[in-house]
Amino acid sequence: MKNTAEGKNGVWKLPVQTTDGEFLAHYSVNGLCGLDFPYKQDPGNHTVNGARISSEIREWHKQTVKALESSLAGRMVNELPPLDLSCGTDFQQRVWRVLKSIACGKTLSYGEVADELGDRKAVRAVGRACGANPIPVLIPCHRVLASKQKIGGFSGGLDWKRKLLAREGVLLLE
Repeated sequence: MKNTAEGKNGVWKLPVQTTDGEFLAHYSVNGLCGLDFPYKQDPGNHTVNGARISSEIREWHKQTVKALESSLAGRMVNELPPLDLSCGTDFQQRVWRVLKSIACGKTLSYGEVADELGDRKAVRAVGRACGANPIPVLIPCHRVLASKQKIGGFSGGLDWKRKLLAREGVLLLE
């Protein structure tokens, strides 16, 4: 008999209460695989209906909560749970690795990310990969800007992007 319960498609969904609202963390058997902003959730779609969650996922969730709290406060994240980025293409995963390397309070342009990947012509593809990031905030796609320090887009909405960057001390040219 299983000692854990799985949500849809083998994914557990657990709420993360923050002062900015309730995020929803998604876990596969391999790690954190998604993070929803407070307004993007399906009401009542929290996972496991009181069933037991494995100690491994509970530990990952503690790490997620701590990392999200740090990030939302504009502080460096010291430790992330294992990340399951298998939903992305090889290119997207390469972009997300570059995003993870952008320090708190720093930014890169879409073009600079493309340069990091060795393909200056991939600027638009970088933008699409940022938009497809399944774990925003913790994989800091908000730190990627359009040229000349302009805000660009953000899957969580521009208000969230401005808020996250401001908390990190980043000044935008708008």
